[in-house]
Amino acid sequence: MDNEYYLELSENPVQFENASTVNNVFFDEANKQVFAVRSGGATGVVVKGPEDKSPIAFRMDDKGEVKCIKFSLGNKILAVQRTPKSVDFINFIPDYPHLEFSHECKTKNANVLGFCWTNWNEIVFVTDQGIEFYQVLPDKRTLKMLKSQSINVNWYIYCPETAVLLLSTTVQGNVLQPFAFKNGTMSKMSKFEIELPMVPKPAKLSLSERDIAVASIYGEVYVMYLKHHSRSTNSSGAEVVLYHLLREGPCKKIHVLKLNTTGKFALNVVDNLVVVHHQSSQTSIIFDIKLREPDCAMNVHQPVLPARSIHPCKIPLTGALCLFLYLIFLLLSVYLSGYLWYLQVKLQPTVNLLQDKGKLMDFLLRRRDCKMVILSVCSQMLEGGEKGNLPVVATVFDKLNQVYKEYLEAEQAYTVAMESGPSRFSNSYKRPVRTQAVIDQSDMYTHVLSAFTEKKVINKFIIAVLMEYIRSLNQFQITVQHYLYELVIKTLVQHNLFYMLHQFLQYHVLSDSKPLACLLLSLESTYPPAHQLSLDMLKRLSTANDEIVEVLLSKQQVLGALRFVRSVGGHDNVSARKFLDAARQTNDTMLFYTIFRFFEQRNLRLRGNPAFNQGEHCEEHVAYFKEVFGEQTLMKPPTK
Repeated sequence: MDNEYYLELSENPVQFENASTVNNVFFDEANKQVFAVRSGGATGVVVKGPEDKSPIAFRMDDKGEVKCIKFSLGNKILAVQRTPKSVDFINFIPDYPHLEFSHECKTKNANVLGFCWTNWNEIVFVTDQGIEFYQVLPDKRTLKMLKSQSINVNWYIYCPETAVLLLSTTVQGNVLQPFAFKNGTMSKMSKFEIELPMVPKPAKLSLSERDIAVASIYGEVYVMYLKHHSRSTNSSGAEVVLYHLLREGPCKKIHVLKLNTTGKFALNVVDNLVVVHHQSSQTSIIFDIKLREPDCAMNVHQPVLPARSIHPCKIPLTGALCLFLYLIFLLLSVYLSGYLWYLQVKLQPTVNLLQDKGKLMDFLLRRRDCKMVILSVCSQMLEGGEKGNLPVVATVFDKLNQVYKEYLEAEQAYTVAMESGPSRFSNSYKRPVRTQAVIDQSDMYTHVLSAFTEKKVINKFIIAVLMEYIRSLNQFQITVQHYLYELVIKTLVQHNLFYMLHQFLQYHVLSDSKPLACLLLSLESTYPPAHQLSLDMLKRLSTANDEIVEVLLSKQQVLGALRFVRSVGGHDNVSARKFLDAARQTNDTMLFYTIFRFFEQRNLRLRGNPAFNQGEHCEEHVAYFKEVFGEQTLMKPPTK
């Protein structure tokens, strides 16, 4: 049953004191911190986050009920709202006085709905009459107004990942005005209208903040609208509408996620997936907006996987089983439990739930921790050993190598930019991040292909799979590593498919390389023609002349080696001793005579004297020549 759950809660939740009559609990989305405030702070405030090894604990004066409490980025300044008119601040910067100071909103008769930190010393007050953007000056214990905007506000949502603030305006609340914050600046973006399923008469607030979320998905900012089922329109169920929010230009409605049911829902974004939780069925479904539907101007998406519950987990320390009763619909219920979890996607269960291997690969390649799951899918896909699987195998290889090629090109572009020296263009280049989606040849060889060749599968299917992977690499113009060719050759030899090996080499299906030629040489005892195939390959490699000479000499083909050296014009530079050593080892005196005489003639032509120089270390061979053929047989220097 564990294989069915593709969502789970994090192993180490943030544990805090339960909400009660004396303890209030707050959650800060920007810093991912939980605040437990006892008795207005007088008896202690404890702040915990998922990465914090030790919680922050402090006391503050009880000046009334705390409505909102948040640290600025880096926990440098604490902001606390107790009244609808002002926000209090406390410095937590080392060597600064730990004193409280307060700031009232500037707009008359306005009520502060809340506040958002946009930097360690920049804060936005959101009131029912607009927004006020301030710089906090901790040394002077005061705030400096940077910018303000007057606008009627019903409610607001702030997305810390994108630093975008969304305000609900107008009577119905469905006209949304976004603002972007960056480096002390506030930019007004294009406002847009959410299409309501029904327009109430008379007009009243119809769009709730519970039905809106702002998130970063694949690096783009989206406003997600949970559009509930409307009986009057005969819709099949609720849906989530995604509006693409642009820094410049109008906001566009571009994705619709079909939920195919009705009821109460909640939204999460995890690993660029939109996760929708359904309360009554206690199940969740996920959507991937990159899995596009063909021939559709606005992408309508169905769930990627069938609905499943979140994996049950044990509450730490107590050991009690938590079935996660979808209490996220009542945030208080999570706070009452005293634990705050992160939602995570488990990839392994998706392998069996998504049968279309091409779609599965598209899905996995966009996830964070995907490498080992992808490699296991490849291994599993090859286990059947059926030729009918080859088109599927080809599709998967192409998808993997497309990502691999994109990474190689990005790496190459970065290298070229760095080598060209500093310029306004090279400064914009960042070293490409190698994600787990980059499955290179080494990964495939180590985890999939080498193990696959050892299995008892039809021989021709094994070769077909190996050649399919090589074909895919060639298609994307990726240089095939020699160890893949070696795997092909060893597999062919292991199964006695020598005719196929000969054809692959004859028609250059396997690219020439020195390691490959050496491998062919080692196969000569098993397959004698491999020796000539190796030599032919080395000859085609114009940089492999030394290797060819060594191969021929090792086979005692001394004259053949000398002829080859002459054919490539290298006979004036080769070592005489190397050839004379090889000739001596053949025990063929006439062969030794021929080679010795060749080098005497070379010496005469180059230096005007047939004798060997001392640096050539041929004294031993000169003595042997004299012993066998007599001293008078040595060539004499020409007389002047």
